[in-house]
Amino acid sequence: MVFDYIDGAAGEGYGELLNRETIRNIRLQPRALNNVEHRTLSVDLFGKNAGLPFGISPMGMCNLSAPGADLMLGRLAAKESIVTGASTAASTSLEDIIEAAQGNAWFQLYFSGNESMTDKLLDRAKASGYETLVLTVDVPEVGRRPRELRRGFKMPFKIGPQQFIDFACHPQWSINTLLKGRPELANFGGQFGEFDRTASRAGADWSLLKRLRDKWQGNLVVKGVLSSEDAVKIVSYGVDAIQVSSHGGRQLDSAPPAINMLAEIREAVGPSCKLFYDSGIRSGEDIVKAYAMGADYVLLGRPFLFAIAAGGEQGLEAMKTLLAQEISIALAQLGVCNMDAINKDVIQFRP
Repeated sequence: MVFDYIDGAAGEGYGELLNRETIRNIRLQPRALNNVEHRTLSVDLFGKNAGLPFGISPMGMCNLSAPGADLMLGRLAAKESIVTGASTAASTSLEDIIEAAQGNAWFQLYFSGNESMTDKLLDRAKASGYETLVLTVDVPEVGRRPRELRRGFKMPFKIGPQQFIDFACHPQWSINTLLKGRPELANFGGQFGEFDRTASRAGADWSLLKRLRDKWQGNLVVKGVLSSEDAVKIVSYGVDAIQVSSHGGRQLDSAPPAINMLAEIREAVGPSCKLFYDSGIRSGEDIVKAYAMGADYVLLGRPFLFAIAAGGEQGLEAMKTLLAQEISIALAQLGVCNMDAINKDVIQFRP
């Protein structure tokens, strides 16, 4: 059930598969004899030095993968000076996440339709030291994810016979979770009410973006953009960055490959607009390809949760090391020494 929640996608899962296949089919052009002995993977991110060219995308209920997963991600962000996203639907409080990340965290906001509740969350985030707000705009309604539905996945858990048997068949996960406490939506309760992940957010409109821009004085990122027309309009509202994303294929099965829309949006908004990217990234070479298509920073989701589920904090460290090694090797093969040198000229073929 938990695997199907993390790994699942909208509809038949074709959009999620197409994201990965489109990235895989991009070909890069190797170059020779360029002296690439000394390479660096650091990049500039909102005026700060990020130690690696990738970060951790905000994800809800990470602690389903293993108890303490949110804090593992936060500690990795602190150690490597990269970003971790603290989701509205996190299973650890936004205060604890940014403390573990030593400030290297962004707060991701789902607008529930309740402006008072939104303002309270923003005030909490500001008081906790968050400097960057990520507004997710691609969930007017939660996508239909058949694998979740078949498993009866709900938050909080509704335990019926099917779920009881499922948990009984996975004793290591079940016992560990029982001992550490079942994951809950940690940013809610009390004055912050309840959060319904399936609730409609269809009432969000451009006035919401304007209100958030006026209220939030830090960096503002709009996440979940796949339209160049929308991107141009979003820029006009004074945001600091756009995150091109198809929500990992979890919202609309027929959405276009996000990596292709990244290139189109880059052409539409020009070189000065900060563009971040997630969706379909599974390797270091994929990260390099995203930079070549126009990204200024790349974020990953599922791979980090898979690593934690497989090997805990040691697995997470191994995944980070693997991605960094693959990026460094790719830079050497392309004949460049840093991420700033990656642009569309390194692409030999794109689908």
